[in-house]
Parts: sequence; C-alpha cells; structure tokens
Amino acid sequence: MQMADGALSSAITKDDEKTINGWAMYDWANSVYSLVITSSIFPIFFENNTSSEVELFGRTFKNTALYSYTLSASFLIVALISPLLSGIADYSGQKKRFMQFFCYLGGLACVGLFFFDANFLGFGLLMTMMAGIGYSGSQVFYNAYLPEIASIGKQDSVSARGFSLGYVGSIILLIVNLFMIMNPEVFGFVDGDMPARVSFAMVGIWWIGFAQITFNRLPGNVYGKKVKGEYLYRGYVELKKVWTELKKTTQLKRYLISFFVFNMGVQTVMYMAVGFAKNEIEGMPDEGLIISILIIQFIAIIGAYFHSWLSSRYGNLKALLVAVTIWIGICVMAFKITTPMEFYVLAGIVGFVMGGIQALSRSTYSKFLPQTTLDHASYFSFYDVCDKIGTVVGTLGFGLIFELTGNLRHSVLATGIIFVIGIILLLAVPKKESIRP
Repeated sequence: MQMADGALSSAITKDDEKTINGWAMYDWANSVYSLVITSSIFPIFFENNTSSEVELFGRTFKNTALYSYTLSASFLIVALISPLLSGIADYSGQKKRFMQFFCYLGGLACVGLFFFDANFLGFGLLMTMMAGIGYSGSQVFYNAYLPEIASIGKQDSVSARGFSLGYVGSIILLIVNLFMIMNPEVFGFVDGDMPARVSFAMVGIWWIGFAQITFNRLPGNVYGKKVKGEYLYRGYVELKKVWTELKKTTQLKRYLISFFVFNMGVQTVMYMAVGFAKNEIEGMPDEGLIISILIIQFIAIIGAYFHSWLSSRYGNLKALLVAVTIWIGICVMAFKITTPMEFYVLAGIVGFVMGGIQALSRSTYSKFLPQTTLDHASYFSFYDVCDKIGTVVGTLGFGLIFELTGNLRHSVLATGIIFVIGIILLLAVPKKESIRP
C-alpha cells in the first residue's frame, strides 16, 4: 500500500547519520570518475596518444575538440532518457535499481578504457561515452535521495559532506595512480602507457566496490509503493504531472533557468581545463597538470564547507551570487595567464568556488522543491537535464570556438559571458515562493 503523500516508509528516517553517511559514500565512490577520467589522467592520456588532428567518420577533427564532442554526446543521451526513467522510478519506487544500473554501466566502461587504442579510436570514444552516461545517469537517482534523507535545515551541510567525501576519495586514488605513473618500474610496468591504463581500470573497480556501501544502506523503495505493470505509460504520466507542477512554481522554475546557465560555465571549465593548459600554457608538464588538479580537489573541500556556512548566514541565493561572481573573475584571469605558476594559483581559486557552487546548487534546488511531493527522482531529472544540456552546449561551444579560431582563450572569454548571464538570471529568482491561487 502506497504511503500517504509526503510520508516516508519505516525503511528510512530523515537525518539518520548511518543513512546519510551511506548516501554520501556514493560521492566517494563515483567522484574518482570525475577526477581521473574526465579531469586529469585520461585527458592527458588522450592528448598524448592521439595526433593534434584525427580522422573519424570521414572527417578530420582537432583532438581536443573531438574529446569535447564525445562528452557532449554522453550528456545529451542522459538528458534525453533520464526524465522518463525517473518518472518510472518514482512510480515504481525503484530509484536504487536505476542508480545501480548506471553505476555498473559507468564502472565497467572505465574498465573498458584499459583497452583504449588510437588505432581503434571509435571503441575508446564509445567507452568514454558509456562511462559518462553511467556517471550522469546514476547521479539523477543519487541526488533524488537528498530531500528524503535530510531535513531542509541540514541539506546544505549534507550536500557539502557528499562532495567533500568525493574530493577526499578521488584525491586518494589519484595520488596512487600518479605514483604508478611516475614510478612504473616499482610495479614492473614496461609499456609506458600501462600505468595510465591500469588507473582507468582501478577507477571502475573503486566506483563499483565502494558503491556497495551506499546500496547497502539506502532503501530501495522509500515510500513503500506497491505497483503493477505499465511502467512506461505510468512513468510518462508521473513525469507529466511533475512538469505541470514545476511550471507553476515560480521560484523553482527561475532557479532552474539560472542554474542551466551558470552551471554551463562551471562544467565547461571543469571538463576543458586540462585541454586549455595543454594548448595555452607554455612549459606546462603533464605532472604539473595533475598537481593543479590536486590543488583544486584539496581546496574544494574547504570551499564546500565555507559556502555551506555562507548560505546558513546569508541565504543560498546570495551565497550562489558570490560564487558565480568569482567564476567571472576566474575566466578573466584564465584569458590572461601564460605561465604554469599562474595556472596553479588559478587552480586554487577554481577549487575554492567549485566545491561551493556544486554543493550549494544541489541543496538549493532540493530546498525549493514542493514539500509534499513523492516525485523526487522526477524533479531531480529536470535538474539533471538542465545540468547535462547546459554541459552539452558549453563543451560543444567551447570546441566549436576553438576549431573556428584556433585559440582556446576565446573559448574561455565566451565562458565568462555565460557567467555574467547566470548572475542576471539568479537575481530574478524570488527569495520565497509566492502563494498560488
């Protein structure tokens, strides 16, 4: 029997530390994908193992642009399928099963990257795309648990805890991977690429392995729903219901629009930072790129908790305005910098606001949700669509501007303009939801 509207089943209690820690451990599990695969070792590996121009599907691409397009494709696929899947998950109460499916898809694809070969570029890019789909798809259902496990007053700190655990876990694995890459003889590696390849497989094993803690502690059916067949149709009905309700909610609707824009800039910077440094910072060694990534991760832990404190004192919207303003300054600095040391300083600033804006964006959206809804996965699917479509537009535009101008600094400048628009849209978000008739 389905629970009354807004009532949790006995399987879960809000603000339970064991449940919250289990939930947060998924950030520990899957953040290694973000760091090792999308931000540090794999982009460098890709740049070093492909020529500056590559042929695929009868067309010549700049390798950095092709990597950007591959990420865009994975995000687009998730944006297209996640709303309907989340509707089915809400109707059936099976968020955890969908989360597990995408987790295993992403983890196994990371293992598949062990076999990346420039001579079979299509396979490598397919694994890259599948890993991205697995990561992004699982995040939809993972994020949807936040309003179910934490009360409104604790959602900022719980969200920050998740991101912080993610930063710590990914730093640990990256340091291990970096040690392997810098000391291959210790592990008996003869092939110079083998340490990086092993790193990709380790990401998949780490991701799937630690995710078991989360899957063990999160309930599979939070609201105790009892349903029959017609999942596809019922999922569509659930999604349509949420979409209708969302359009009537001025605060949530305007926030989603602003999030779509400023997050487009954040994700573009995160995914394309290594490509920018490889092309535009003269004398930047590969080890220096990974050092800069470590700087970002360490300072992001501080940033996540600082912005959580800032929001508790001044409110979520003001804290987000501060963070987006700093991102504009980051783009201006990136346009001008030329030396590795300047890039390290910039990486520190990026880390400080990256941790804050990611944690705050998620918890702010969660706070704005209607309090009686049982459709958290469906609501978070729209959040995820804004995230992924924004990332598609951002990374695609970044790659196109680079191909047209041959200068990544122009792409960075365009990203700065995106943040300016994001601030304007954030200012239009009402602090409180108006009472609807």
